[in-house]
Amino acid sequence: MLTFTLNFKALLQQTFFQMPTLFSIRCWLLAFMCCLLLSGLTAYPIETLLSRAVSHQPAILLNTKLSGWLQTTCDAVTATNRNYPFLAYGTDWLAFAHVLFTMLFIGPLIDPVRNKWVIQFGLIACAAIPVQVLFSGSVRHIPVYWQLIDCSFGLFGAIPLWIVYNKIRQRKRTALTTVPLQPVQHA
Repeated sequence: MLTFTLNFKALLQQTFFQMPTLFSIRCWLLAFMCCLLLSGLTAYPIETLLSRAVSHQPAILLNTKLSGWLQTTCDAVTATNRNYPFLAYGTDWLAFAHVLFTMLFIGPLIDPVRNKWVIQFGLIACAAIPVQVLFSGSVRHIPVYWQLIDCSFGLFGAIPLWIVYNKIRQRKRTALTTVPLQPVQHA
């Protein structure tokens, strides 16, 4: 009867070699998840955060276009919340969507190879951000410099995801080549 046993030496070498890769994948994913979650959660207290940003600007920003844009945005959000508080429900959904998207990345955190599709989805979403920003930004009269700041979220989100994607591919290739099964004959 022909059975297969694992080559324990190869298994130990694989485990030792791949631990840094798995650890690295998880570190990059955790960093990405924290940033995604934090960027979304800032939508809940948007009026408070804008008020603080306007009142605590560094001197270098005073009387600049950015300073004016922050003040205009703060005034608009404050007036809207005072007169039409139900519109803040939209930013609440924005924040909640960020929480849900963060939860989506728990799968790759647990098993990166099996859940590689989530990383691919994230990369596609990051690539779509500039398209959305440039279209909606021009329609909504968002200043170009602010649109570029918003586009940077796609770029800075794609960097860790691209690193993770390549490490997953490396891990998958290594897993396919380093643990040979050896036939053992039993008498």
